[in-house]
This record gives sequence, C-alpha cells and structure tokens, in this order.
Amino acid sequence: MNVTRRQFLALSAAASALVITGCGSSDNDDSPATTPPTEPSTKNIGTMPDEAEPHTRTWMTFGASDQIHEPANINGLRDDLARIALSIAAFEPVSVLVRANEIDIARAKMHHPNITFVTGTMDDFWARDTGPVFVKDAQNKLTGIDFNFNGWGKKQSHNSDKTVAAQILSHVNIARVNSSLTLEGGGIEVDGLGTAIITESCVLNDNRNPGVTKAACEAELKRCLGIRKVIWLPGIKDKDITDGHTDFYARFVSEGVVVTAYDSDPESYDHAVTKRHLEILKTATDVKGNPIKVIELKAPTTLRVKNPSEDFAAGYINYYVCNSAVIMPEFGDAVADAEAKQKLQSLFPNRSIVQINIDYIAAGGGGIHCTTQQQPV
Repeated sequence: MNVTRRQFLALSAAASALVITGCGSSDNDDSPATTPPTEPSTKNIGTMPDEAEPHTRTWMTFGASDQIHEPANINGLRDDLARIALSIAAFEPVSVLVRANEIDIARAKMHHPNITFVTGTMDDFWARDTGPVFVKDAQNKLTGIDFNFNGWGKKQSHNSDKTVAAQILSHVNIARVNSSLTLEGGGIEVDGLGTAIITESCVLNDNRNPGVTKAACEAELKRCLGIRKVIWLPGIKDKDITDGHTDFYARFVSEGVVVTAYDSDPESYDHAVTKRHLEILKTATDVKGNPIKVIELKAPTTLRVKNPSEDFAAGYINYYVCNSAVIMPEFGDAVADAEAKQKLQSLFPNRSIVQINIDYIAAGGGGIHCTTQQQPV
C-alpha cells in the first residue's frame, strides 16, 4: 500500500483562483491577526521541544474548502477534523482557527468544553504546515517561528495560509520570528535534544529555498530551532504536494528511537526511497553520538475505502502525540490496525492509544499529524 500525500497537479489547478481575505480574532476579541516579525539575528532563539513534552494546547484549522477539495467530500473532511479535535480534547485543550461564516458548523461538530474557536482566515486545514513552530529558550519562554509558508513550493494558493502562523501567535500574544528559510512543520522531526530528521527533497528544494546550501540551512535551523545534528533523508520530489515530508517517513518516539515507514511494493515510487531511508537511519547517530534504534511501522494491506486513489495516505507514521495519549488512524485492516496500535502502545507505555477513522483526510493525502500543531507548556 503506497504511503503518499496530496497529488499536487490536480490541486494546483483547482486552487488557483482561491483568495480569502480578512483578519483573525477570537470569538470576543477584535485584535489584529498579525504581529510584526522580530528582526533576524544570529543568536539562538530557542529549542523545539519533542512533541511528547507537555502541551498547553493543540492548534487546528477548520478550513476545508470546495475550491480545493471535492465538494462532495467537504462534510466528510469536516467530520474527520472534528473527530481528531474531539479525541485530543479528551486529553488537552484544542484551539481551532475557523472562518467567521463557518464557526456555527465548527461548533456543532466540535462541541466540547475543552475546544475553543478563534475566527480567522485560511485556505486549507493543514495546521502542521501553516502554523508556527514553537520553541523554548533557557527560561522556558515561548517564541513562534514563522517559516514563510508558500503553498508547498507555490503548488497551491496560500494568500491566507501564509498568515496562519501570525494569526495564531497574535491570539496567544507570543512573539513571532521570521526565519530566512521557507518550509513546513511537517518537514521537520526532532527529538527535543538537538537532533532532527529532515528530507532534502522538501527543505533543500529550489521551489522553497533556491540556492541554499545544506550548511546554510543547518545554521538557520540551529538559530531558530536549536538543532545541532541533522539526519538528512533524500525524500522524493514532485510525487506529492509536500515533496516528501518527514512526518510520513520517520518520527522520533524517544531519545534514540525512531519509527519509520517502509513501502514493500517494488512497483511503488516510494519503495526505493523508503528502503534508502531505512539504510540511512540504521547507520545514523543522534547529537550525542549514540546509534539510532529503528522500528518499522508497517502500512495496512487492505482498506475500508473501496477503490482508493493513488494518493490515499494509508500509513500509521502520521500519528499525533498529545498529553497522555497518542491519536493514530485505523483503516479497516483488522490485523494491521491492531499491530500498529500494539506497537505504538509498547513505544508509549504511559499513554492511551486512540485509533480513529480519518478516511476523508487520508483520501485528501494527509494524516492526523498534518492537521495539528502543538503549543508546548
């Protein structure tokens, strides 16, 4: 089963006319959506924590649009987003950025005391990629890094999505720093101790960072996120809208432990690249020089969805770690679903493992992790 994401050619054409304007504010707050960026500096801003560290809240965007997605799928996509939000809300607060004209729909689908709504603008609902990346300094003060979202290399309209990070940071009154790099949150995986896994196909792509060398990229990631060691995976360009985000290939579970995807189908374009990723990770070391332990998380072989498109994202790697829980997908493959849940339970023994149906989001080429962004304590 291919572990893929949004096929960008169709989306690019469908989204070319999408322009949404306006300002974001809370339900009872008319404050402006944007804040002036902090001036660039060579000084380290902070360290990006591991996702498993405590959160203040999870951010999501309730932004499914029939100008990007099939109109017949919009309600299903909203239901999936609500299911994710409600699952997380059982363990921590969830803040949802939502268009003013859709807030009643969002409230009806996401009715929970732990869910609040912030009116704003967005083009789509992939908060991992459009939201800020939070870092903490030595005094545990938070800063939000804005990585200049450009529609995954200008493949999709992003006039509103490029402001999502600023809207969120304005609402929580946290300073924003613009990086010199253009990338998405789904392209970076960290252990919180200074090690990162990043795909070259995304971050070193000319459609985001033309002419930027690996060394220059690493220097900026060290400044913004406190990353001192990068394990570079090749990834793959031009096969999906993300150009091969890390969070569909490899994830840190804990210090020195990584789960990874392997596509065993020799006919799949992901077969060779995931095989190469396994080879790299099995010989890699973290920032402390310790070897990486690699655990394969096999994808399902059968699906509940009949005749899925090539872009159906049928993999378990794109889970989300929230306070006291891991929210992960199930696809109707009883054996594979149970095996993946059991494996994650063994890796996160002190957390509840919650499996949910996200078939519409998977059909849209994404996963649970893609729709969420954590705000650390």
